[in-house]
Amino acid sequence: MSVFDVIPVTVADYRRRAKCRLPRFLFDYLDGGANSEATLVGNEQDFARYQLKQRVMRNVDGVNTETTLMGRDSMLPVALAPVGMAGMFARRGEVQAARAAKQAGVPFTTSTVGICSLEEIQQATATPFWFQLYMLRDREFIVQLLERAEAAGCDTLAFTVDLPVPGMRLRDYRNGMLGGGWKGRASYFAQLLSSPLWAHDVGIKGKPHTFGNLADKVANPEDLNAYKAFIDSQFDPTCTWDDIRWLREQWRGKLLIKGVMEAEDARAAVGAGADGLIVSNHGARQLDGIASSISKVPAIADAVGEQVEVLMDGGVRSGIDVVKAVALGARGVLIGRPWVYAMAANGQEGVHDLLTLFQREIATAMALMGVTSIDQIDRSLLEAF
Repeated sequence: MSVFDVIPVTVADYRRRAKCRLPRFLFDYLDGGANSEATLVGNEQDFARYQLKQRVMRNVDGVNTETTLMGRDSMLPVALAPVGMAGMFARRGEVQAARAAKQAGVPFTTSTVGICSLEEIQQATATPFWFQLYMLRDREFIVQLLERAEAAGCDTLAFTVDLPVPGMRLRDYRNGMLGGGWKGRASYFAQLLSSPLWAHDVGIKGKPHTFGNLADKVANPEDLNAYKAFIDSQFDPTCTWDDIRWLREQWRGKLLIKGVMEAEDARAAVGAGADGLIVSNHGARQLDGIASSISKVPAIADAVGEQVEVLMDGGVRSGIDVVKAVALGARGVLIGRPWVYAMAANGQEGVHDLLTLFQREIATAMALMGVTSIDQIDRSLLEAF
C-alpha cells in the first residue's frame, strides 16, 4: 500500500507524505537534529513520562479549548513556531501557514530567515502575527527589522537566544547542504531531480527563493550562498542579557525569549524585561545530549510562571501532548515540524486539518479528564513516572 493511499490524519501520517514529496536534503533539514540526535528522540519520548488521570461522572458539557496567548485570544493553547526556509517546503509556505493559522484562530510566527517577507504575510492575512528574530551584529539592521515588523502588524517578538553559533546538524553535511565540494553539489542536484513534483510546484512556481526579510542586505537576491555568508557573519556570540535590555527598549510590543532551559536563565530573562518565555532546546537542533523541553517546564513554571507567560516547544506531536504541557505549567505550546510536515504534504489545508485534529484531541482529553476549560488543567491531573 502506498503512503498516498492513506488519508493523512496524524503528525506521523503527514511526516511520511512529506518525506515522499520533498528532496532528501530539505526533508532532513526539517526532520533532523544535532549530532547523534539523542535529544531529538528525548523531546518526543519524554512526554510518555507523564500520564493523564481519567476522571468520571463529572458534568463536562460545553468543553472549551480557548485561551489567551500573549494577550490575544486563541482557539487552543497552540501557536505555529518559526521555521526557517518554510517557503521551500511548499509554495510561499509562510503565507499558506499564516492563512491556516488565521482560519484555525491560533498565532503564527514567521522566522527572520523565512522565504516570504513580513510584508507579504501581512498583505495575505491582514492579521497580527508573531515575528522571530536573532541577535545580529548589525544592531541598526535589527532596529530596521523591528520597525518593519511593527508596521506589518506584528504584536509579539519571539527572540531566539540559544544560537550564538549553529549546532552540528550532521544530516545537512551528508546531504551536501553544508560544504562537501563537488560531491556535495552533485548529491544536492541529484536529490532535486528525484522530486519532480516539488521541483515544479515550489522550485519553479514558488519563486523568488530569497530570504524575504533580508533581501536588502545581499546584493544578489537569488544567491542563497551569499545569504548564508551574511547570516554566518551576523551570529553574535558576545550577546548577553544587557543586549536583551537594549532590545526591550527598542520593541514596544510583547517580548518572548525563546530558548530558555534553566530556571536561572528564566529569572534573568524576566529581569531583562521579557513578557514571556519559550522553554525550548531549539527542536534539539543545537546542543545534543541535553534534557528534553517538556522535562524542564515544571521548574521554570514554578520559578517565573506567576510573573510571565511560560510556553514550550519541542516534541509536541498531538493534542494529548499539549494537555500534558499545560498541566505541567505551560500556558501553551508551539509546534514547528508538525505544521511543516502537514504543509509539505497538503499545503494550507493540511495545516488547518492538523490544527483541527489537535483541537479535537484536546477537547476529548479534557472531557475524559473531567474538566471543561483550559485553566482547570493542572498537575493534579498528571502522574509522573
